[in-house]
Amino acid sequence: MVEVRAVTKYTGVSPQKTRLVIDQVRGMQAERALAVLRFMPQSAAHSVAKTIASALANAEENLGVAREDMYISQIMADGAPLRRWRRFGARGRFKPIIRRSSHITVVLEERD
Repeated sequence: MVEVRAVTKYTGVSPQKTRLVIDQVRGMQAERALAVLRFMPQSAAHSVAKTIASALANAEENLGVAREDMYISQIMADGAPLRRWRRFGARGRFKPIIRRSSHITVVLEERD
């Protein structure tokens, strides 16, 4: 059983929003998942598609596996470092702003 991995780090989309996209393609054939992601309006779909395409390219180039045989066995979005800053509000207060980012990991396996 051939296993191929690709990781995209520090994407500019929060893990929660990325997981909504990831749940749609989990367990799919890799090429079909790319077709589905192409028509999704979410901004996280672009990062997920790039990661899947990278894993497919790794499988083809390094291991010589056909693209049609690969499916998504594991896919996950983990939290990355937060970027914090503050915006000053009325009456001497400040409003904290937290910019979240995520790491996307894709593991493809060959289907028999």
